[in-house]
Amino acid sequence: MAPRLQEKYHTEIIAELRNKFGIRNAMAVPRLKKIVINMGIGEAIHDIKILESAAADLAAITGQKPIVNRSRVAISNFKLRKGMPVGCKVTLHRARMYEFLDRFINVCLPRIRDFNGVSRKSFDRFGNYSLGITEQAIFPEIDSGRITRAQGMDITFVFNRKPKEQTMELLSLLGMPFRKA
Repeated sequence: MAPRLQEKYHTEIIAELRNKFGIRNAMAVPRLKKIVINMGIGEAIHDIKILESAAADLAAITGQKPIVNRSRVAISNFKLRKGMPVGCKVTLHRARMYEFLDRFINVCLPRIRDFNGVSRKSFDRFGNYSLGITEQAIFPEIDSGRITRAQGMDITFVFNRKPKEQTMELLSLLGMPFRKA
């Protein structure tokens, strides 16, 4: 069975976007290609347990095993050598992507303290949207009692190269709560 947001996209949102922007071909409508979740863990240089804990949290949040990012260059001021682990990331596609987006919009964002919407200014020139989360405790899969240190993450929504007005409209139709301008 397809996720709820994916069904909504195919049944309602495509038609609404075609009408609003005058798109004739249904394949030219903006669509979400993937969601990339990245955790940069600079302290992993000194303690590998921090990286393992963050990777376990990311796996619990996404339902997919993260890959470990390693440094490409050595920086002596940070005691960083080439090939040392400095973070982890997960790329979500298809059904997992829509399930994560549904949980993120409807469960996680309302759990942020003093939340009044996400920024409208975080689109890049290709129409992709990025936002940062300061703490992993907003996800219900994480037991807040066992968190030793707060770990932030960057979430990027990658679209099929459409203007940012169209991708912003797609995200708002999917339920993303943007701040009032």
